[in-house]
Amino acid sequence: MSKCFRDTPNDFDMSSKCMQDMSNNLLIVLPNAIYSFESERWNLAATEPKAFGGVVGQRRRCSTVIYLRSLFYSGKQIPYAMKTPQSASKLKRKREEGKGKKKKKGGDKEEKRKVADIPKSHSIPEDDHNEREEFDNESPRSKGVESLWQDPDDNDSGLTEASETEENVGFHSDEEDIGIDSQPTSEDLVHLSAFDLHLQHNLSKEEIDSQRNRKFCWETPAIGMSNCMWTGTGENILQDLDINSCHGLKAKLFEHWMDVYKASEGKDISSPKQRMFFSICSSYRDILYCNKKPFYLKGPEDASMVDAYIMHSLNHVFRTRDCVKKNDAKLTKLQENADSDRFRDQGFTRPKVLILLPLASMVNYVVKRLIQLTPSAYKVNVEHMNRFSTKFGSEEQKGDTEKGDESENAKSHKSSKAMDFQILFGGNNEDDFMIGIKFTRKTIKLFSDFHTSDIIIASALCLVNKIEEAGFNKEKDVDFLSSIEVLIIDHADVISMQNWCHVHTVIEHLNRLPSKQPGTNVMRIRPWYLDDNARFYRQTIILGFYSNPDINASFNHQCLNYKGKVKLICEYKGVLHKVLPEIRQIYERFNVDSIVEADDARFDYFVKKVFPRIKDLDQGGTMLFTNSYFEFIRIRNFLKSQNASFCLLGEYTTQNDISRARLWFYEGKRKIMLYTERSHFYHRYKIRGVQNLIIYSLPERKEFYPEIVNMLDGCDNMTCTVLFSCLDKLRLERIVGTTPAKRMVAAEKGVFVFCH
Repeated sequence: MSKCFRDTPNDFDMSSKCMQDMSNNLLIVLPNAIYSFESERWNLAATEPKAFGGVVGQRRRCSTVIYLRSLFYSGKQIPYAMKTPQSASKLKRKREEGKGKKKKKGGDKEEKRKVADIPKSHSIPEDDHNEREEFDNESPRSKGVESLWQDPDDNDSGLTEASETEENVGFHSDEEDIGIDSQPTSEDLVHLSAFDLHLQHNLSKEEIDSQRNRKFCWETPAIGMSNCMWTGTGENILQDLDINSCHGLKAKLFEHWMDVYKASEGKDISSPKQRMFFSICSSYRDILYCNKKPFYLKGPEDASMVDAYIMHSLNHVFRTRDCVKKNDAKLTKLQENADSDRFRDQGFTRPKVLILLPLASMVNYVVKRLIQLTPSAYKVNVEHMNRFSTKFGSEEQKGDTEKGDESENAKSHKSSKAMDFQILFGGNNEDDFMIGIKFTRKTIKLFSDFHTSDIIIASALCLVNKIEEAGFNKEKDVDFLSSIEVLIIDHADVISMQNWCHVHTVIEHLNRLPSKQPGTNVMRIRPWYLDDNARFYRQTIILGFYSNPDINASFNHQCLNYKGKVKLICEYKGVLHKVLPEIRQIYERFNVDSIVEADDARFDYFVKKVFPRIKDLDQGGTMLFTNSYFEFIRIRNFLKSQNASFCLLGEYTTQNDISRARLWFYEGKRKIMLYTERSHFYHRYKIRGVQNLIIYSLPERKEFYPEIVNMLDGCDNMTCTVLFSCLDKLRLERIVGTTPAKRMVAAEKGVFVFCH
């Protein structure tokens, strides 16, 4: 292996000279020095670095050099893939000596190195003998280097449409051969898929600087949703979009997808909404789709959206494998004349798709559906399926169930809880999980090592724990997040009920330079990875039942895809018609000048205008409903300071305290109950004895509003007061409707009454 330059003299000048370890022929190329293999001398007069590893004569940006310098200064091991090629005479002699010799399936690593003609790639594990024999006697992948892609238990050759050898791989592939500067020519654009066009784009500094200033500038009606519009930045991709064709989807995937639908007596693709969504996914733009009615509310489109992003993920993974394998075959045929700049097709690590889900029961469905949608040729074996069922399955949900049928598999005993609650929490409610999925030639391997997985499915909580662990334990790392190219966040509304800050933290740690030496051949890493621009190529897809300021902030500020953004905006009818008791619902608007002052303005209005009305009431039964835990704590402290008679029902309240508080409130021993939306989300309590309802802040989930107000049913002298400001428009329009919400926010008067 290569020598580590940890003991290099301090006076080593990286800007003026180079260093070569002649014992193992290791070369470090620096900005102002180039080693000529022809003259066997250093050229110190050069002002720009040339490519190393045997590629001379083509000047490029010094991305790789900068990356090597960072490794040098940090005292890290220089990758073995940087080993310089031997002289032309030695190469010729070794090729002649190796002619006619049969390739051995095993053997000493040093013997394998002797027949290496060019720098080796280790992108795809190659331990199965039959797999290696697909190529010619000497694969361009060096078997003597340990790589993060390597797993001795796997037969992992990439997933191509057909077996490709040196004889049937041309030099002008319809997908990968795009010219010297890795920028597609006009002729290439005709043949390249959206995958290739996206990843092979050469991002300019002007494009990077303009990312944060992009505005949503176009709108297009959403097919199948009369109350919704698609809006986006940049070019209107939906104007001439053909949703009836799955452009960019591999033929085998498309055929299998259609077969699965036909087997389930469905149509080719279930709905225009699904076709539209898949087409937008294939455009590699960032997507915010927050009007997806979830399965626990009997939303039929939920399963179709899952199918669409699963197919998009599989397509991305399989095309990545095809790209690497084809380039490996080309390098074998080109031999020492190869220009490695044309074969940059990898990231630092192998994982390319990250899916964030809130609950283990959802992982159970998504993974089983992913296996079902994978073509049969790629899933002859599914490893560790029993272990998966044990960890992510549940007693109530056995086998391969569909999301739409989960209501039939809910608990059979009668429950006072709402049906959507029983469906959502009727399975495995674990929220700290992570699983890697790896595709080999004919096997799907579950629970694979995260660094060698293709797809990672995890909860945000688990990833944050691993990030924190890597922070204080230097032996740990989260480098498997460094090369994520597709991020999917499903059920974002449920995750926001858990803690959206975890998602924010995860996104911040995506696409960073790895903390440890990657096992990938640096000569095959895409330039924009080395330039630390990978975040501009990452596609982020956020799916949920609704959006909120936190989700919007992540989408607007953390999703920087150079292709642009697309989001769905909707008009709502409201849920006031679901309120059962005939009660006057009084909405009081308080003024706020900025978002920074919003919390203080709400609290001041409550203290000065609302609390005096309930302070001296003889009767109890007053419920204060808050949206966030911070508001809950603030009001609790205020009530304590006023020596008020109150009890608490929050998300962190123990079960014994909850039972005691509900009893005291019902019997009138406590006049005020403080209740949070998150507590209602996880427990769905029906509180008895409520006579006066004060909604301090509107709930995010619109279905909670009628549930809370309906607790007043059967009481005498019922009152309902709701506080809101112009900054609550998103929550307000979901409850009262879009049109009334606009009027309430803009009107001069500040009090509005709804009677039902």
